[in-house]
Amino acid sequence: MARILILSTPGCSPCAAVKKMLERIAKEMPIELEEINVLGRPDLLEKYKFMAMPGIVIDGKLEFSGLPSEKELMERIINKENTKVDK
Repeated sequence: MARILILSTPGCSPCAAVKKMLERIAKEMPIELEEINVLGRPDLLEKYKFMAMPGIVIDGKLEFSGLPSEKELMERIINKENTKVDK
């Protein structure tokens, strides 16, 4: 199961859009989803070094900075899961 963090800020429309995408994806495959407001969290900004909202972290690695397409997001999750199985 992929663990996905959405690094967001309040009122961020791309953040809300990616959350809806991930909720749809969660109906098709098991994922663990958490959204974190990064305001006041310089530790997360420093750790993941993303430049656009949202930052999308999959299994501890920043995979997207900004809004991906739903297809790109699903493909990245599937690739991560396949990599775990191959190990």
